[in-house]
Amino acid sequence: MPASRFTQTGNYRTRYRQDQTIFATYAEQLSLIVLIGLLLLLPLILPKTMLRDVNMIMIYAVAVIGLNITTGYTGLINIGQAAFMGVGAYATALAATRWNLPFFLAIPVGGLAGALVGTFVGLPSLRLKYLYLAVATLAFQIIFEWGVGHTPLLAQGGAISLPQVQVFGVKATFFNHNFVWYYLILPVLVVMGLLWRNVLRTKHGRSLIAVRDNDRAAAAMGINPGTAKITAFMIGSFYAGIAGGLFAYFQKAVVIEDYGLHISIQLLAMAIVGGLGSLPGSFLGPLFIVALDRIVGGTSNWIGSQNLFPAGVDAATALRPLSFGLAIVLFLMFEPRGLANWWRLSRLYFKKWPYKF
Repeated sequence: MPASRFTQTGNYRTRYRQDQTIFATYAEQLSLIVLIGLLLLLPLILPKTMLRDVNMIMIYAVAVIGLNITTGYTGLINIGQAAFMGVGAYATALAATRWNLPFFLAIPVGGLAGALVGTFVGLPSLRLKYLYLAVATLAFQIIFEWGVGHTPLLAQGGAISLPQVQVFGVKATFFNHNFVWYYLILPVLVVMGLLWRNVLRTKHGRSLIAVRDNDRAAAAMGINPGTAKITAFMIGSFYAGIAGGLFAYFQKAVVIEDYGLHISIQLLAMAIVGGLGSLPGSFLGPLFIVALDRIVGGTSNWIGSQNLFPAGVDAATALRPLSFGLAIVLFLMFEPRGLANWWRLSRLYFKKWPYKF
């Protein structure tokens, strides 16, 4: 621990338990409290349309944390995260409509359903690696979409409406829907983030990182790589199931189009842009991609209204996927560690400021 708990002037840790602390100084604790306070006041400042985007960012952040657990921390490529979200969403919808469970019980049911399916889908990781495992998860994504489209219980991919949510006597109506759901999603995101941060401090979290770096060396140290891989899929799909349940309630219905392959690619892009194997990157990635999508959408509308291109050339529609793919390529080329590395460098700068070294 530092000599002073208010500022970190050096590394004075002498025990492993001190290395496992989340906050090294009181300044870090205070910064988290200030951040949570600002987040609690945010809905009072933002307009309703922008508040909806913030809610989407937080839901995607829960799913990206799960994807980072599988891909970033364990090194297992997963192109079916949206399918795990869909499993959680449909399980939540069935629990709410068929069993009449309240939303605070229906959403955990979706998480457990996602974890169960994820454990089964993760079995090929015992024998497959790299591109082969990626194709296996892609196959699950396709099977999920086909299975939902041919299941009458799931309305064959059609809309399944969810009941209205009421919390402490306040109903989420048309006028306060985004406002109410902001205060429902935010605690879930904070709890899920702190939960994974604490898991990383345990032997189970360290075993996932060891398997990612070198599974044979991990096995030589007594770690079971197969157990670690299955555990990563189980936890990652549990997070995706929770995100799917939140998304289903937030959208007021479950539709198969919301959990297609393009959403899996989008979640993977968020993880890459934010920084694989980084908890802050799981928040920064969705923020960047959603903000980019809104900026490009506004630019596309402006280009379409100006008639800058000849008739028949729809450049505005092509601008969104072009910018999306370009952002991924640029980050992979010039900043493979993502926005989380920028966050790390900023923290180091302010930790040493006003000194140069």
